[in-house]
Amino acid sequence: MRIDTQTDPVLRQQEESCAIVPVGSIEQHGPHLPVSTDSDLVTAVAERVGSGDNFLVTPTITTGVSFEHAPFFNISIRASTLSLILQDVCDSLYSNGIKYVFVINGHYGNKKALEGFVKERQSNKPVVRVFSYWEFTGRRFDHAGFMETSLMLAVSDRVIMSKAQKGLDTSNMTDEEITDIKKISLESFPKATGNGIWGDPRQATADEGRSILNEIVQNMQQELQSQMHNFKNNPQC
Repeated sequence: MRIDTQTDPVLRQQEESCAIVPVGSIEQHGPHLPVSTDSDLVTAVAERVGSGDNFLVTPTITTGVSFEHAPFFNISIRASTLSLILQDVCDSLYSNGIKYVFVINGHYGNKKALEGFVKERQSNKPVVRVFSYWEFTGRRFDHAGFMETSLMLAVSDRVIMSKAQKGLDTSNMTDEEITDIKKISLESFPKATGNGIWGDPRQATADEGRSILNEIVQNMQQELQSQMHNFKNNPQC
């Protein structure tokens, strides 16, 4: 359930619940998707995954580490800032009786910062695990391409398909070439892609987006339920 829609008495009865903290970004997604795309999608995933009584879903941290998109539009915070925000959120949740926290990441540029946050924490209270939602589908992810645009069509009415344009095409690249271009994209996404799009969004559909979203949610729910089972049977994990 979403924390921000509940009252204090309801929330104080949820000590055995796990919290889900979605983390997104504000950055360019081509001319057809809003800069809130990563935050919109991770919010949609988190709310669906956390729809049962065993999860408390916090408001999304909507600003992430997106400096690599400059000079295209982005509002970014440093990795150290994101870690501090997450530490305060997790400490606050723990003080309210929440012992386990799942951070769901919606932006690739956050991945290193989030993994570093978990690794460098001085305490295991609460226990924190980080997952990037695109890792729960067998499809190759993109940036403002077919997959991400389809997902947005499924959850948002702010997609302008008439402005969609093809971006970086990796279909004929070797794995080594793709690895190299990914490294470039982490430093400068415009340099890697040209127009800021990785993939081709022009054939994206809402039906395809709903199918992908369902796959992600089902797989992630299974993983989080498994994690919760381990937590309850191994309190020191």
